[in-house]
Amino acid sequence: MPPQKFAGANFPGAPAITVRVPATVANFGPAFDAFAIAVTLYNEVTIERHAGARIEISGEGRGELAADATNLVYRAAAEVARRAGRQEAFAVRCTNRIPLTRGLGSSAAAIAGGAVAANELLNRPLAADDLLDLAWRIEGHADNVAAALFGGGVLTCTTNGRMGWTRIDPSWAAALVVAVPGFAVPTVAARAALPEHVPLRDAAANVGRTAWLVTALLTGRTDLLAAAMDDSLHQPYRKSLVPGLDEVFAAARSAGAYAAALCGSGSSVIAVAPPEVAAQVGQNMVEAFNKTGSRAHYLLLDVDRTGAMVLQ
Repeated sequence: MPPQKFAGANFPGAPAITVRVPATVANFGPAFDAFAIAVTLYNEVTIERHAGARIEISGEGRGELAADATNLVYRAAAEVARRAGRQEAFAVRCTNRIPLTRGLGSSAAAIAGGAVAANELLNRPLAADDLLDLAWRIEGHADNVAAALFGGGVLTCTTNGRMGWTRIDPSWAAALVVAVPGFAVPTVAARAALPEHVPLRDAAANVGRTAWLVTALLTGRTDLLAAAMDDSLHQPYRKSLVPGLDEVFAAARSAGAYAAALCGSGSSVIAVAPPEVAAQVGQNMVEAFNKTGSRAHYLLLDVDRTGAMVLQ
């Protein structure tokens, strides 16, 4: 895609940068706050220099998201400029397809998109690790923004205030099916549902499951997922926020899914399934949500393996 201009720009001849950024599923199975996976559902961010902050939003979140300098896309872009020692203002256009407050990383996509677009516009003053540091300090949780930036599956770990990460390309032959209900789960409510302490046996169980999950990702052993995708750290405490959650899980498995889990903190549910039964898995999950009185739809997705990408 060649550089574009859009209405309101006041730097004639200055190029615009467009970045495509994927949705993400954090807290993947047992890997609470430690692992997220990028999926093939995308927002786009277009950015260019401007005399002052200017935001256009189309698609998901139009009329809900801030259309000023407090917008997450703009905040990330402005932070790139600040860290680069530049005084810049931007015009930003957001084309949003990732639904808000459904556990699909809409905030992470906004931050990653703004950061990568501004970094490209300013001739890449920041390295990849600098962009991750910037993004997770705005977001507060590294797993979602890391997957949005780098694609694939990303494990993150914070040590002494520094963020470490490693990327995994899943080798399984599987489809990702996401059931998206009509109701939202605000992140604040989801965090408030969690206890300050959990039983040691639950923590230990999740450590083992996470090791199995990584093994399944690296080896393609989908037979491990039924046990590996179970969780004791956050899903049991968030059930009340997602009516019918157990029934949706059971519906996915009855159609042949290897496993199912909450997307992030909800409200969407993701299933990993053989491609040939993916559509039936999605239909079963939608019907299970419908039985609780919640309208839903499903998305057939794959792992995004590119992360935030400049479209040129």
